[in-house]
Amino acid sequence: MVIGGCRRRTSSPVLVGRDAELRAILDGAMRSPAVIMLEGEAGVGKTRLATELLACPELAGRPVLTGSCQPLREPFPYGVVFDALKDVRPPRDLNPVTGVLGPYLPELAAFLPPPPPRLGDPRAERHRLFRAVRELLGSLGPHVLLIEDLHWADDGSRRLLRFLMTDPPAGLTLLLTYRREETPGGIPLGSAYRPAPGTEHVLVTLRPLNRDGVQALVSALLGEANVSAEFAARLHERTAGIPFVIEEVVHAIGGIEGAVHADGATARRLLDAVEVPALLREATVERLAALPTAARRITEAAAVLGTPSTSDLLAAAAALTAERGHRALVLALERNVLVETGEGEYGFRHALAQQAVYRTIPGPDRQELHRRAARLLRDRLPQSLVRLAEHCRKAGDRAGALKYGEAAADQASAVGDLATATDLLRTLLDEPGLQPSDVDRLAVKFSSVACNGLAQAEVVPALERLLTDGRLSGRLSGEVRLGLGLLLVRQAGGLEAARTEIEIAVNDLADRPDLAGRGMGVLAQPWVGATPLHEHRRWMDRVDGLIDLATDRRLRIILMANNVASRLHIGDARGWAMLDRAPTSVGSADEQRHLARLHCNSADACAWIGHHRRARSLLRSGMQLAADCGAPYVVSTARATAVHTDWLTGNWDGLAERAGALIDEYRDLLPVTSELCLVLGLLAAARGEWDEAAARFAGTAADQPENAFTPVAIAAHAGMAGMLLAQDLGEAAVAQAEKGLELLRAKGVWAWGADLVMAAADAYCATGRDAAAQALTDEFEREISGLDAPSTRAALAANRGLIAASRGEHAEAILAFEQARTRFDALPAPYHAALIAERAARCRLAGNEDVAETFSALAETFDHLGATRDAARCRHAFRSTGAVAPSRRGRRGYGDELSPRERDVARLLSAGHTNREIAEVLFLSRRTVEQHVASVLRKLKVRSRSELAGLRSA
Repeated sequence: MVIGGCRRRTSSPVLVGRDAELRAILDGAMRSPAVIMLEGEAGVGKTRLATELLACPELAGRPVLTGSCQPLREPFPYGVVFDALKDVRPPRDLNPVTGVLGPYLPELAAFLPPPPPRLGDPRAERHRLFRAVRELLGSLGPHVLLIEDLHWADDGSRRLLRFLMTDPPAGLTLLLTYRREETPGGIPLGSAYRPAPGTEHVLVTLRPLNRDGVQALVSALLGEANVSAEFAARLHERTAGIPFVIEEVVHAIGGIEGAVHADGATARRLLDAVEVPALLREATVERLAALPTAARRITEAAAVLGTPSTSDLLAAAAALTAERGHRALVLALERNVLVETGEGEYGFRHALAQQAVYRTIPGPDRQELHRRAARLLRDRLPQSLVRLAEHCRKAGDRAGALKYGEAAADQASAVGDLATATDLLRTLLDEPGLQPSDVDRLAVKFSSVACNGLAQAEVVPALERLLTDGRLSGRLSGEVRLGLGLLLVRQAGGLEAARTEIEIAVNDLADRPDLAGRGMGVLAQPWVGATPLHEHRRWMDRVDGLIDLATDRRLRIILMANNVASRLHIGDARGWAMLDRAPTSVGSADEQRHLARLHCNSADACAWIGHHRRARSLLRSGMQLAADCGAPYVVSTARATAVHTDWLTGNWDGLAERAGALIDEYRDLLPVTSELCLVLGLLAAARGEWDEAAARFAGTAADQPENAFTPVAIAAHAGMAGMLLAQDLGEAAVAQAEKGLELLRAKGVWAWGADLVMAAADAYCATGRDAAAQALTDEFEREISGLDAPSTRAALAANRGLIAASRGEHAEAILAFEQARTRFDALPAPYHAALIAERAARCRLAGNEDVAETFSALAETFDHLGATRDAARCRHAFRSTGAVAPSRRGRRGYGDELSPRERDVARLLSAGHTNREIAEVLFLSRRTVEQHVASVLRKLKVRSRSELAGLRSA
């Protein structure tokens, strides 16, 4: 199209501002198997970059399989992957397992082997289906699988893609595009992803163009080299540098040939004539006005349908004959208002364009289009329930919206897509004019689905409205209130309110023993808030009575899921007998969800009281049960327990990264984030990163015990006290420990007291309060008598050693420390055991024993764990003995690589520590630190600490 003296293009003929990104993804694609992830906001150019990649001559000859996720996704697991596979032509000699794909890919019936017999196990069936997809892809040789708009993918497709990414076929290049801001929890694949060994992984984040990029893009669009810097700067300001919006502005501006040469004032005046953010809408109005009536009608129909559609559906929705619809569609394509999005399907180049057209349609016309779309989609099988519900709602058909919306929610719930089900039910409940029976039915479903899912922010206010707006029947208020209480338990600052709501609900649920029992089970949970143990015991006893009377298996599992863990948490050995009586088989997905809760809750209890091996075993069984039945909340808490258990048992490799990723994924779930923050704080303290540790400990809500998870808060007080004592802040450590002891005594669950009582006794002894340490130890011994909590027995022996050492009774201290170390080893708790072994070594050193080798071995143990601060302390103790490390011939030289000690220094430098602070953390002289700093800067080729910080965070 030529306007004035400038040739206007609908898109840039060359890729602008993306050379580095294209090189990065092309390099990755050439090293298949490869996973390439393109993320960026709407309109930033992800599809264009993917198109440029596929056009590279280096990839010539590779088949490209394409699937596009849609915003109104149907609850059809794996749909986008099967769409991409439907046109492949595989070889005839396929692996027999691919026969299971027949029902999903009827187009490939001539190529697929006969279907194997069914396995009868949903988990095994799903695994076999995933294997079949991988085998089919592996048979194609080198190829590219492009999945666009992953942020709209269903949960099943995400799981399938994760499976492919963990062990991709040799020739596969998997290319994914998505908007991170629209992905559930900010995690594009639904959970954290770690690249498989041997797989090339490339992550590219596309940013908006800078001013130079805007100038180059306008120049390319117009074929005009002399675009003024002033015009480019103003255009950048008005469009935020988003390429799609820039293109739309350029298309919309009249007199563009003069504008691009304009000075700042003129450019401002010209661009100010185009509203932002209404810019796209106005451009759309202008372009639509130039279309003939039929082309405009088919464009409006495409906007209302909302997803790429076939020409016959577009024509019917626009009330055009097939012939007129064909001509109108061709014209809309020629004018670049619509584009061909796939084979035989047409829509908009971008969701923003679709939204802009939609807003130009007058209300009555828009409603009629939705009514027509609903009629058309009703007759198409399989029915698109989500789209039908949306069209009915916007057409004013409340009955249809309710019918199809509820059916879509039921379907989504049945296939485990709880996020979609929750959103659909919430939308239905927000509709005015619902009949009381409809409100009751939807509210019960909404409450139940929400409690099994991860949604928080919008669900709690919706339940609160239901309980106060007068629409809900009184007989159901208890059930909905219970759901609200269960959700509040997960929220920061919500524990007190949760307890109140659940107590009210229990009183209202006298005729529903299953629901009342679940509420009582939560009130019995000792780990929630600051309620004293005797209050929890009262509820535990009531639940035990219900368990004894229950004849229904489902009810027994529900009640045991909370109460077994509650008993174990407080060190009550009766919990083990209850666990042994738990059912081992289930008759429904709902029973399986509660059995998964039983295993995972019990695993968490085991971790806190010192049964670490049992914790690991119960976690394995619980997570398998939860994953197989669609229980994402249970999975989330189990993953946090797994991180905590790994901390306790010394599996620290990659633990901080895993915990950080889980916090990002579950940032709204207090039970998960508080435990993860505790572990991150303990890891940081072991590295001597005091500021990081303090910030993480603050995330445990330890200073708000009424709204904290009590064992986490108690352990955080212990961690903070130990951290302060490591910095020689003895009085502050005592004060911190005593805050924790106040909570421990008020709560009364001494089974959680091991770390805190050790930290408090250590602080007391360090500040000359041996009598206080002895009194605390005596109290601890009395309180843990009869408890089944192995960690407390180890801590008791450790305290005896601390007190004896403080009194100078080294022989007695050594015996106590050795007993404590043996007990910690048996848990196992290798970090605790190493700390106690160091204490014993220092007592031997005070008795003039030769312990140099012991300190050297302990330094290696701490280094292996990742406890660099503790390792440095032991190396310092080794040097203080006067021993000299033996010379090792052939010892490696690090050259331009950082040595282990330089890596420690670099890490602390990046965190902003001064030389003096680094010297204190690593027990080095300041002169030695200065030498390490200089070496780090030289090897990393940076000139300053700030430049190093930028490099390490990049």
